[in-house]
This record gives sequence, structure tokens and C-alpha cells, in this order.
Amino acid sequence: MDIRRFDAFDLPDWLGTESVTWISATSLDDSAHVSGEFVGEAGLSRQLDLLAVDSAYPEPVCPEPERRAAHQAWQFGEVLLFEINGRLAAAAPGTRFDANLACEVVRRVAKSVGAPAQNFTVSFAI
Repeated sequence: MDIRRFDAFDLPDWLGTESVTWISATSLDDSAHVSGEFVGEAGLSRQLDLLAVDSAYPEPVCPEPERRAAHQAWQFGEVLLFEINGRLAAAAPGTRFDANLACEVVRRVAKSVGAPAQNFTVSFAI
């Protein structure tokens, strides 16, 4: 697994300046990894997955140093972004996602780009 930290300043500017919807491409079905993307009001898009860093079965989804860093960022009200095998992911503590946690991750991504949370909407696949 190729995993690297990703700086929120490298995200596109439109994420911080226009209304954005994060749309899941997969459902929240007890999975540690939820695929999705941001879509802006101008039609631009940017892939962003959600990753629950504590999931360890059948194998760990995140190496230990990155898992600890994700927990530390979370404790400070932030979210850590990773590029994993070429895909961008926002990391959260836990082993799976529910609607509340997914919304909180998106809220923290909004904060990381300096956008008000009310500019972001979340839409889940069923």
C-alpha cells in the first residue's frame, strides 16, 4: 500500500469558495472505506474517499504511524488527508462509518479549506 499525507492547501480553490456536495459512491455498510467525490455548483469534481483508520481485519487499512497521526489531528478538531494508491482519502478514528461520522469528516474537510460548513452538503448512496 502506497500511503502519503496530503496537504489540504493542494485541494482545488473552488472547494472553499462555492457550494459543494460530497456524494458517496458506495454505501455505509460497515465498511472502513467509503468512496465518494466532491461536486461543485459549477460542475467541477474532486474524488475524496473516507477511511476509518482503526479497521484491522482482515488486515490493517492504515499503517500505525499514519493511524496515530490521524487520531492526533482528530483530537485537535482537524482531519488528516492521505493519498492512498493514487486516491485521496480523509481519515477518521474508528472501524466503520455511520452518517454522523461521515458528515463530521466532511465538515472538517470544509474547515481545512476555510469554507463554512453550511456550504457543504452530504449525499449518501443507498
